[in-house]
Amino acid sequence: MKTDRARKSGLLATAVVSFAVVVALTGCAEGADSVERAKAQVTAKEKAVASAQAEFDSASQEFCGASRDYIDALDRYGDVLNDTAPTVGDVRVAGADLAGPRDDAFDGAEAAVDAQQALVAAQQELVEAQVALAAAEAGPTGTPSVTAPSPAPTATPLASATTVERVKQADAEFDDAQAAVTEQTPLAEASEQFNSAVVALEMAWLRLFAEAGCLTDDQQVEAVAAVGAYTYALQQDLATAGYYSGTVDGVSGPLTVQAIEDLQEANGLPVTGTVDKATAAALQAELVALGGAAAQDSLATTAAVQQTLKLAGFWDGPVDGVWTDELTAAVQAFQTELGVEPTGAIDAATIAAFERAIAELTAPDAEPSTPATPTSTPAS
Repeated sequence: MKTDRARKSGLLATAVVSFAVVVALTGCAEGADSVERAKAQVTAKEKAVASAQAEFDSASQEFCGASRDYIDALDRYGDVLNDTAPTVGDVRVAGADLAGPRDDAFDGAEAAVDAQQALVAAQQELVEAQVALAAAEAGPTGTPSVTAPSPAPTATPLASATTVERVKQADAEFDDAQAAVTEQTPLAEASEQFNSAVVALEMAWLRLFAEAGCLTDDQQVEAVAAVGAYTYALQQDLATAGYYSGTVDGVSGPLTVQAIEDLQEANGLPVTGTVDKATAAALQAELVALGGAAAQDSLATTAAVQQTLKLAGFWDGPVDGVWTDELTAAVQAFQTELGVEPTGAIDAATIAAFERAIAELTAPDAEPSTPATPTSTPAS
Protein backbone atom coordinates (compact mmCIF):
# COMPACT_ATOMS: atom_id res chain seq x y z
CA MET A 1 0.00 0.00 0.00
CA LYS A 2 2.82 2.37 0.89
CA THR A 3 4.48 1.56 -2.40
CA ASP A 4 1.32 2.42 -4.37
CA ARG A 5 0.79 5.61 -2.40
CA ALA A 6 4.40 6.64 -2.96
CA ARG A 7 4.13 5.91 -6.65
CA LYS A 8 0.91 7.93 -6.93
CA SER A 9 2.43 10.80 -4.95
CA GLY A 10 5.45 10.87 -7.28
CA LEU A 11 3.24 10.87 -10.33
CA LEU A 12 1.20 13.76 -8.89
CA ALA A 13 4.32 15.79 -8.16
CA THR A 14 5.58 15.21 -11.69
CA ALA A 15 2.26 16.31 -13.11
CA VAL A 16 2.29 19.48 -11.04
CA VAL A 17 5.81 20.31 -12.20
CA SER A 18 4.93 19.55 -15.80
CA PHE A 19 1.87 21.79 -15.60
CA ALA A 20 3.93 24.60 -14.13
CA VAL A 21 6.47 24.25 -16.94
CA VAL A 22 3.71 24.31 -19.55
CA VAL A 23 2.17 27.42 -17.95
CA ALA A 24 5.56 29.11 -17.84
CA LEU A 25 6.30 28.25 -21.46
CA THR A 26 2.87 29.47 -22.47
CA GLY A 27 3.44 32.74 -20.62
CA CYS A 28 6.77 33.20 -22.41
CA ALA A 29 5.13 32.55 -25.75
CA GLU A 30 2.37 35.04 -25.00
CA GLY A 31 4.95 37.59 -23.85
CA ALA A 32 6.92 37.13 -27.03
CA ASP A 33 3.76 37.53 -29.09
CA SER A 34 2.90 40.70 -27.16
CA VAL A 35 6.30 42.23 -27.92
CA GLU A 36 6.03 41.34 -31.59
CA ARG A 37 2.57 42.86 -31.80
CA ALA A 38 3.84 46.02 -30.09
CA LYS A 39 6.77 46.23 -32.50
CA ALA A 40 4.41 45.88 -35.43
CA GLN A 41 2.29 48.70 -34.03
CA VAL A 42 5.34 50.97 -33.71
CA THR A 43 6.34 50.21 -37.30
CA ALA A 44 2.83 50.96 -38.52
CA LYS A 45 2.69 54.24 -36.59
CA GLU A 46 6.11 55.27 -37.91
CA LYS A 47 4.80 54.80 -41.44
CA ALA A 48 1.69 56.78 -40.54
CA VAL A 49 3.82 59.68 -39.25
CA ALA A 50 5.92 59.65 -42.42
CA SER A 51 2.76 59.71 -44.53
CA ALA A 52 1.24 62.51 -42.45
CA GLN A 53 4.46 64.51 -42.73
CA ALA A 54 4.41 64.13 -46.51
CA GLU A 55 0.77 65.25 -46.60
CA PHE A 56 1.58 68.28 -44.44
CA ASP A 57 4.59 69.23 -46.59
CA SER A 58 2.46 68.97 -49.72
CA ALA A 59 -0.37 71.01 -48.18
CA SER A 60 2.10 73.67 -47.04
CA GLN A 61 3.57 73.95 -50.53
CA GLU A 62 0.11 74.26 -52.03
CA PHE A 63 -0.79 76.96 -49.49
CA CYS A 64 2.38 78.91 -50.28
CA GLY A 65 1.67 78.67 -54.00
CA ALA A 66 -1.95 79.74 -53.62
CA SER A 67 -0.98 82.59 -51.30
CA ARG A 68 1.64 83.84 -53.72
CA ASP A 69 -0.93 83.80 -56.54
CA TYR A 70 -3.38 85.77 -54.38
CA ILE A 71 -0.74 88.34 -53.40
CA ASP A 72 0.19 88.72 -57.08
CA ALA A 73 -3.49 89.20 -57.92
CA LEU A 74 -3.79 91.89 -55.24
CA ASP A 75 -0.69 93.53 -56.67
CA ARG A 76 -2.24 93.61 -60.14
CA TYR A 77 -5.41 95.02 -58.63
CA GLY A 78 -3.38 97.79 -57.02
CA ASP A 79 -1.81 98.56 -60.38
CA VAL A 80 -5.28 99.09 -61.84
CA LEU A 81 -6.14 101.51 -59.04
CA ASN A 82 -2.91 103.42 -59.59
CA ASP A 83 -3.61 103.96 -63.29
CA THR A 84 -4.06 107.57 -64.34
CA ALA A 85 -7.83 107.37 -64.70
CA PRO A 86 -9.32 104.09 -63.48
CA THR A 87 -13.01 103.64 -64.03
CA VAL A 88 -15.60 101.95 -61.87
CA GLY A 89 -15.66 99.19 -64.47
CA ASP A 90 -11.90 98.70 -64.15
CA VAL A 91 -12.20 98.32 -60.40
CA ARG A 92 -15.09 95.90 -60.62
CA VAL A 93 -13.50 93.69 -63.29
CA ALA A 94 -10.19 93.55 -61.48
CA GLY A 95 -12.00 92.89 -58.22
CA ALA A 96 -13.86 89.95 -59.74
CA ASP A 97 -10.52 88.49 -60.84
CA LEU A 98 -9.50 88.29 -57.17
CA ALA A 99 -12.29 85.89 -56.20
CA GLY A 100 -10.69 82.68 -57.47
CA PRO A 101 -7.18 83.30 -56.04
CA ARG A 102 -8.71 84.41 -52.75
CA ASP A 103 -10.76 81.21 -52.39
CA ASP A 104 -7.73 79.09 -53.30
CA ALA A 105 -5.59 80.86 -50.70
CA PHE A 106 -8.13 80.42 -47.90
CA ASP A 107 -8.79 76.80 -48.90
CA GLY A 108 -5.04 76.18 -48.94
CA ALA A 109 -4.67 77.64 -45.47
CA GLU A 110 -7.47 75.44 -44.12
CA ALA A 111 -6.00 72.32 -45.75
CA ALA A 112 -2.55 73.08 -44.32
CA VAL A 113 -3.96 73.49 -40.81
CA ASP A 114 -5.91 70.22 -41.11
CA ALA A 115 -2.79 68.41 -42.36
CA GLN A 116 -0.76 69.80 -39.49
CA GLN A 117 -3.30 68.58 -36.94
CA ALA A 118 -3.31 65.13 -38.58
CA LEU A 119 0.48 65.05 -38.30
CA VAL A 120 0.35 65.87 -34.60
CA ALA A 121 -2.26 63.13 -34.04
CA ALA A 122 -0.05 60.60 -35.86
CA GLN A 123 2.96 61.65 -33.78
CA GLN A 124 0.96 61.17 -30.58
CA GLU A 125 -0.15 57.69 -31.66
CA LEU A 126 3.49 56.79 -32.37
CA VAL A 127 4.50 57.89 -28.88
CA GLU A 128 1.74 55.74 -27.37
CA ALA A 129 2.85 52.73 -29.45
CA GLN A 130 6.46 53.22 -28.32
CA VAL A 131 5.35 53.32 -24.68
CA ALA A 132 3.31 50.12 -25.18
CA LEU A 133 6.33 48.37 -26.75
CA ALA A 134 8.56 49.34 -23.83
CA ALA A 135 5.98 47.98 -21.39
CA ALA A 136 5.71 44.70 -23.32
CA GLU A 137 9.49 44.27 -23.38
CA ALA A 138 9.75 44.96 -19.64
CA GLY A 139 7.16 42.31 -18.81
CA PRO A 140 4.59 42.35 -16.00
CA THR A 141 7.15 43.02 -13.25
CA GLY A 142 9.62 45.22 -15.11
CA THR A 143 9.82 48.99 -15.47
CA PRO A 144 9.25 50.36 -18.99
CA SER A 145 12.25 52.22 -20.40
CA VAL A 146 10.02 54.69 -22.27
CA THR A 147 7.38 56.90 -20.71
CA ALA A 148 4.93 59.25 -22.32
CA PRO A 149 6.50 62.69 -22.92
CA SER A 150 5.18 65.67 -21.03
CA PRO A 151 3.70 67.61 -22.62
CA ALA A 152 2.44 65.47 -25.49
CA PRO A 153 3.13 66.62 -29.08
CA THR A 154 1.10 69.69 -30.03
CA ALA A 155 0.75 71.70 -33.23
CA THR A 156 2.71 74.92 -33.55
CA PRO A 157 0.42 77.39 -35.36
CA LEU A 158 1.47 78.13 -38.93
CA ALA A 159 1.13 81.82 -38.07
CA SER A 160 0.43 83.84 -34.94
CA ALA A 161 -3.16 84.47 -33.91
CA THR A 162 -2.51 88.21 -34.27
CA THR A 163 -1.43 87.82 -37.90
CA VAL A 164 -4.39 85.60 -38.76
CA GLU A 165 -6.77 88.07 -37.12
CA ARG A 166 -5.19 90.96 -39.05
CA VAL A 167 -5.73 89.07 -42.33
CA LYS A 168 -9.40 88.60 -41.46
CA GLN A 169 -9.74 92.28 -40.51
CA ALA A 170 -8.01 93.46 -43.69
CA ASP A 171 -10.20 91.13 -45.74
CA ALA A 172 -13.34 92.58 -44.16
CA GLU A 173 -12.12 96.17 -44.72
CA PHE A 174 -11.38 95.35 -48.34
CA ASP A 175 -14.86 93.89 -48.83
CA ASP A 176 -16.34 97.07 -47.35
CA ALA A 177 -14.23 99.20 -49.69
CA GLN A 178 -15.35 97.20 -52.72
CA ALA A 179 -18.99 97.37 -51.67
CA ALA A 180 -18.71 101.15 -51.41
CA VAL A 181 -17.81 101.49 -55.10
CA THR A 182 -20.90 102.45 -57.10
CA GLU A 183 -21.55 104.08 -60.46
CA GLN A 184 -21.58 107.43 -58.64
CA THR A 185 -18.32 106.88 -56.72
CA PRO A 186 -15.74 109.62 -57.44
CA LEU A 187 -12.71 107.34 -57.55
CA ALA A 188 -10.26 110.24 -57.69
CA GLU A 189 -11.50 111.54 -54.35
CA ALA A 190 -11.78 108.13 -52.68
CA SER A 191 -8.57 106.67 -54.15
CA GLU A 192 -6.39 106.95 -51.05
CA GLN A 193 -8.96 105.34 -48.75
CA PHE A 194 -9.60 102.64 -51.33
CA ASN A 195 -5.90 102.10 -52.08
CA SER A 196 -5.16 101.77 -48.38
CA ALA A 197 -7.61 98.89 -48.06
CA VAL A 198 -5.92 97.06 -50.95
CA VAL A 199 -2.42 97.67 -49.59
CA ALA A 200 -3.49 96.64 -46.08
CA LEU A 201 -4.81 93.33 -47.40
CA GLU A 202 -1.68 92.69 -49.43
CA MET A 203 0.63 93.53 -46.52
CA ALA A 204 -1.40 91.37 -44.12
CA TRP A 205 -1.11 88.40 -46.48
CA LEU A 206 2.59 89.05 -46.97
CA ARG A 207 3.11 88.84 -43.22
CA LEU A 208 1.11 85.60 -43.10
CA PHE A 209 3.11 84.36 -46.08
CA ALA A 210 6.38 85.05 -44.26
CA GLU A 211 5.30 83.58 -40.90
CA ALA A 212 4.09 80.38 -42.56
CA GLY A 213 7.61 79.76 -43.84
CA CYS A 214 6.84 80.52 -47.47
CA LEU A 215 9.65 83.10 -47.54
CA THR A 216 12.72 81.00 -46.86
CA ASP A 217 15.32 83.67 -47.57
CA ASP A 218 16.19 85.70 -44.47
CA GLN A 219 16.71 88.88 -46.48
CA GLN A 220 13.22 88.72 -47.93
CA VAL A 221 11.71 88.30 -44.47
CA GLU A 222 13.73 91.31 -43.32
CA ALA A 223 12.49 93.27 -46.32
CA VAL A 224 8.86 92.69 -45.36
CA ALA A 225 9.67 93.73 -41.81
CA ALA A 226 11.51 96.86 -42.98
CA VAL A 227 8.50 98.12 -44.91
CA GLY A 228 6.16 97.32 -42.02
CA ALA A 229 8.43 99.25 -39.65
CA TYR A 230 7.46 102.54 -41.29
CA THR A 231 3.72 102.01 -40.87
CA TYR A 232 4.21 100.63 -37.34
CA ALA A 233 6.12 103.74 -36.28
CA LEU A 234 3.59 106.01 -37.98
CA GLN A 235 0.64 104.31 -36.28
CA GLN A 236 2.39 104.54 -32.90
CA ASP A 237 3.08 108.26 -33.35
CA LEU A 238 -0.48 108.95 -34.52
CA ALA A 239 -1.84 107.01 -31.54
CA THR A 240 0.37 108.93 -29.12
CA ALA A 241 -0.85 112.20 -30.62
CA GLY A 242 -4.46 111.04 -30.22
CA TYR A 243 -5.38 110.55 -33.86
CA TYR A 244 -5.20 106.76 -34.29
CA SER A 245 -7.32 104.32 -32.28
CA GLY A 246 -6.69 101.09 -34.19
CA THR A 247 -4.22 98.31 -33.54
CA VAL A 248 -0.57 99.27 -33.93
CA ASP A 249 0.44 96.38 -36.19
CA GLY A 250 2.46 97.85 -39.06
CA VAL A 251 -0.29 97.29 -41.64
CA SER A 252 -1.68 100.50 -43.12
CA GLY A 253 -5.43 100.51 -43.62
CA PRO A 254 -8.40 102.88 -43.72
CA LEU A 255 -8.03 103.74 -40.01
CA THR A 256 -4.42 104.80 -40.60
CA VAL A 257 -5.41 106.97 -43.55
CA GLN A 258 -8.25 108.53 -41.53
CA ALA A 259 -5.84 109.37 -38.71
CA ILE A 260 -3.48 111.09 -41.16
CA GLU A 261 -6.39 113.09 -42.60
CA ASP A 262 -7.50 114.14 -39.10
CA LEU A 263 -3.94 115.26 -38.31
CA GLN A 264 -3.77 117.27 -41.52
CA GLU A 265 -7.16 118.89 -40.93
CA ALA A 266 -6.23 119.83 -37.37
CA ASN A 267 -3.06 121.52 -38.61
CA GLY A 268 -4.58 123.33 -41.58
CA LEU A 269 -2.82 121.16 -44.16
CA PRO A 270 -4.24 119.78 -47.42
CA VAL A 271 -6.22 116.66 -46.50
CA THR A 272 -4.63 113.94 -48.64
CA GLY A 273 -4.25 110.98 -46.29
CA THR A 274 -0.58 110.74 -47.29
CA VAL A 275 2.53 111.69 -45.32
CA ASP A 276 4.77 114.36 -46.82
CA LYS A 277 7.34 116.68 -45.25
CA ALA A 278 4.74 119.12 -43.91
CA THR A 279 2.60 116.33 -42.41
CA ALA A 280 5.61 114.68 -40.82
CA ALA A 281 6.70 118.03 -39.36
CA ALA A 282 3.20 118.68 -37.93
CA LEU A 283 3.10 115.25 -36.31
CA GLN A 284 6.59 115.67 -34.89
CA ALA A 285 5.70 119.11 -33.49
CA GLU A 286 2.67 117.70 -31.69
CA LEU A 287 4.69 114.87 -30.21
CA VAL A 288 7.47 117.21 -29.10
CA ALA A 289 4.83 119.36 -27.43
CA LEU A 290 3.71 116.32 -25.46
CA GLY A 291 7.30 115.97 -24.20
CA GLY A 292 9.03 113.00 -22.59
CA ALA A 293 8.98 109.68 -24.40
CA ALA A 294 6.68 111.04 -27.10
CA ALA A 295 9.34 113.53 -28.16
CA GLN A 296 11.91 110.76 -28.45
CA ASP A 297 9.60 108.47 -30.37
CA SER A 298 8.59 111.24 -32.80
CA LEU A 299 11.71 110.54 -34.86
CA ALA A 300 10.86 106.87 -35.46
CA THR A 301 8.48 107.36 -38.38
CA THR A 302 10.87 109.35 -40.57
CA ALA A 303 13.77 107.13 -39.51
CA ALA A 304 11.84 104.14 -40.87
CA VAL A 305 11.50 105.91 -44.24
CA GLN A 306 15.24 106.59 -44.25
CA GLN A 307 16.05 103.00 -43.34
CA THR A 308 13.80 101.62 -46.08
CA LEU A 309 15.37 103.90 -48.69
CA LYS A 310 18.84 102.96 -47.46
CA LEU A 311 18.01 99.27 -47.89
CA ALA A 312 16.93 99.99 -51.46
CA GLY A 313 20.04 102.07 -52.18
CA PHE A 314 18.35 105.48 -52.45
CA TRP A 315 19.57 107.06 -49.22
CA ASP A 316 23.09 107.31 -47.86
CA GLY A 317 22.42 110.07 -45.38
CA PRO A 318 21.92 109.61 -41.63
CA VAL A 319 19.04 107.58 -40.22
CA ASP A 320 18.19 110.29 -37.73
CA GLY A 321 14.45 110.78 -38.10
CA VAL A 322 14.72 114.28 -39.56
CA TRP A 323 12.72 114.89 -42.73
CA THR A 324 14.72 117.19 -44.98
CA ASP A 325 14.35 118.46 -48.54
CA GLU A 326 17.01 115.89 -49.47
CA LEU A 327 14.84 113.11 -48.07
CA THR A 328 11.86 114.35 -50.11
CA ALA A 329 14.07 114.24 -53.21
CA ALA A 330 15.16 110.70 -52.35
CA VAL A 331 11.54 109.60 -51.97
CA GLN A 332 10.71 111.19 -55.32
CA ALA A 333 13.67 109.47 -56.99
CA PHE A 334 12.58 106.12 -55.61
CA GLN A 335 8.97 106.71 -56.67
CA THR A 336 10.13 107.57 -60.19
CA GLU A 337 12.14 104.37 -60.32
CA LEU A 338 9.11 102.39 -59.12
CA GLY A 339 6.73 103.98 -61.61
CA VAL A 340 4.76 105.70 -58.85
CA GLU A 341 3.81 109.37 -59.11
CA PRO A 342 6.82 111.23 -57.64
CA THR A 343 4.98 113.29 -55.03
CA GLY A 344 7.60 112.97 -52.32
CA ALA A 345 4.82 111.79 -49.98
CA ILE A 346 4.38 108.27 -48.64
CA ASP A 347 1.01 106.94 -49.75
CA ALA A 348 -0.54 103.50 -50.10
CA ALA A 349 0.81 103.04 -53.62
CA THR A 350 4.34 103.90 -52.48
CA ILE A 351 4.17 101.53 -49.51
CA ALA A 352 3.10 98.69 -51.82
CA ALA A 353 5.83 99.57 -54.32
CA PHE A 354 8.40 99.77 -51.51
CA GLU A 355 7.65 96.21 -50.50
CA ARG A 356 7.80 94.81 -54.02
CA ALA A 357 11.03 96.60 -54.89
CA ILE A 358 12.85 95.62 -51.71
CA ALA A 359 11.74 92.00 -52.02
CA GLU A 360 13.09 91.94 -55.58
CA LEU A 361 16.35 93.63 -54.58
CA THR A 362 16.95 91.09 -51.81
CA ALA A 363 15.81 88.00 -53.73
CA PRO A 364 18.62 85.41 -53.92
CA ASP A 365 18.34 85.12 -57.70
CA ALA A 366 18.05 88.84 -58.39
CA GLU A 367 20.41 90.30 -60.94
CA PRO A 368 22.83 92.87 -59.50
CA SER A 369 21.63 96.36 -60.29
CA THR A 370 22.80 99.90 -59.76
CA PRO A 371 20.11 101.93 -58.01
CA ALA A 372 19.21 105.33 -59.31
CA THR A 373 21.02 108.25 -57.75
CA PRO A 374 18.87 110.64 -55.67
CA THR A 375 18.30 113.98 -57.35
CA SER A 376 19.81 115.88 -54.43
CA THR A 377 22.78 115.30 -52.20
CA PRO A 378 21.61 113.63 -48.96
CA ALA A 379 22.02 115.55 -45.74
CA SER A 380 25.18 114.81 -43.84
